[in-house]
Amino acid sequence: MHIEDIKIIAQNKKAFHDYFIEGTYEAGIVLSGTEVKSIRMGKVNIRDSYAKVENGEVILYDMHISPYEKGNIFNKDPLRPRKLLLHRREISKLVGYTSREGFTLVPTKVYLKNGLVKVEIAVAKGKKLYDKREAIAEKTLRRETEREFKIKNLY
Repeated sequence: MHIEDIKIIAQNKKAFHDYFIEGTYEAGIVLSGTEVKSIRMGKVNIRDSYAKVENGEVILYDMHISPYEKGNIFNKDPLRPRKLLLHRREISKLVGYTSREGFTLVPTKVYLKNGLVKVEIAVAKGKKLYDKREAIAEKTLRRETEREFKIKNLY
């Protein structure tokens, strides 16, 4: 029996607020050595990043990996596009999703799995303003009912 060792480095909570998540995929990512060291130190930001399928490859844009302090000449551009590693079948599914109106690919997590850097990308559909308001109202209602339930159970 083999246990997976997962350590979450960065999460994109804004994605869950701005999009309806249809499904998620785990992808490897092509990095240089100094980028891996920076990610292990937690110096990565995926808030405004997105992915696109181009020429049969999935490319991740605007993922900011801070330069490694001791990396000197080996450091790469912090915002350079990075290739994601997925199976061909998964890429063709993503092409099908993103060709439809309103769907995009958004990274939701960057994590270490058994020592390798992985990115969880989500197939997402953009929320309208009224959808966001509705989600906030539901969250507030749920929080209030939990609070009332907790108070009732105390006495």
